[in-house]
Amino acid sequence: MPSGILLLDKPRGLSSNAALQRVKRAYGAAKAGHVGSLDPLATGMLPICLDEATKVAGEVLAGRKRYEFTVALGARTSTGDTEGEVVERAAVPALGAAAVAAALAGFLGPQTQVPPMYSALKRDGRPLYELARAGVEVERAARDITIHALTLERLEATALGLAVECSKGTYVRTLAEDLARVLGTVGHVTRLHRAWVEPFVREPMLPLDQVTEAARAGAPPPLLPLERGIPGWPVVRLSPACVRRVRQGQAIGRADLPAGTGVEGVPMGPGASVRLADEAGESVGLGEMDGFGGIRPRRIFNL
Repeated sequence: MPSGILLLDKPRGLSSNAALQRVKRAYGAAKAGHVGSLDPLATGMLPICLDEATKVAGEVLAGRKRYEFTVALGARTSTGDTEGEVVERAAVPALGAAAVAAALAGFLGPQTQVPPMYSALKRDGRPLYELARAGVEVERAARDITIHALTLERLEATALGLAVECSKGTYVRTLAEDLARVLGTVGHVTRLHRAWVEPFVREPMLPLDQVTEAARAGAPPPLLPLERGIPGWPVVRLSPACVRRVRQGQAIGRADLPAGTGVEGVPMGPGASVRLADEAGESVGLGEMDGFGGIRPRRIFNL
């Protein structure tokens, strides 16, 4: 079975899960998972992990993301984007670049954000968007997020072109609504494109049509190795005996590790994450340093 990561350029109008299922069928994969959902309205990078690479999906999900988006001012919709009905209108004040930049600066840094009702978060097993469509609104707990950068790319009389670099869990639709209110009006997202997901900042994306057409021709595009999802992780090379123990889920004591723990000069304290490899450098799994210089295996790769 194929194992690896595909950087899909998700097309507009398709849900993340629908795109995932098409890629899964194209590669004949047994397991597949995407990293960070994109709304049907949104386009851009959707990392899809196939088979054993699904075991690093959580690590990729934790990384920063960059979105480029447009906010139409003067109207708020039920969904926060063009999919919903207009539920509020307001006049749009004359805005200058300096005033907008000052407003954007107020959103930088750690903060809390209340997820929108139209989201895939679940309450009692039901996605919030199902409740929202039924006219039911429930209280949502605020979540911790971080806005690392928020810049004005284009300024029009009733629209803003923006780019944001943010942590996982950030809802751009909510950010757009909050920003519009700070500017003295209301707004909604009309365009949303995810430019990248860490660590794939400069990696090219593949259009879905290219992937499915190549698969029909019997030659789907090559996948990125799962190691590309965890760059910079210290690597601990294990002896054959230790590899066998790890594959059985057993911890490795400090005395069983090579001198220097096999990590080229990288200090590691308790709780540090490491990639486990055999003597040839082939990945065996993911591990965590314990408080005694040993390693507890977390996930084992069956490559």
